Amino acid sequence: MSISMEVMDEIRARDEAFTEAYHKGDAAGLAALYTKDGEFLPPNTDIVKGRSAIEKQFQTFMDMGVKEIKLETTELDGFGNTAFEIGTYILEDAENMMLDQGKFMVIWKKESGQWKLHRDMINSNMPAPH
Repeated sequence: MSISMEVMDEIRARDEAFTEAYHKGDAAGLAALYTKDGEFLPPNTDIVKGRSAIEKQFQTFMDMGVKEIKLETTELDGFGNTAFEIGTYILEDAENMMLDQGKFMVIWKKESGQWKLHRDMINSNMPAPH
């Protein structure tokens, strides 16, 4: 069963809110886009659990010089109050130099009437640091 165009539009709007919050350096705003028990699964480290920890993780990325996140959705589907999104990402510094690129997978859940990121995993296409 496929999700409706309305749900697709809502999730795409949440993706835009995500990239906008990142562009503004708003780690708290990013974390607020996740469910209460949301998890972020970045590469080369443990699972980041909960909004507070997610906020700290994104603040760390910002402090490391990652200034922009660009997302491109390649697949979006779901059922009921759950959806999944697959796509690609690019991370850039302040001079628009690419720092990382890879793919992502998000499980979305509807919480309090809004679509929120519930499980968010990114996987770099770049070689692992030595």
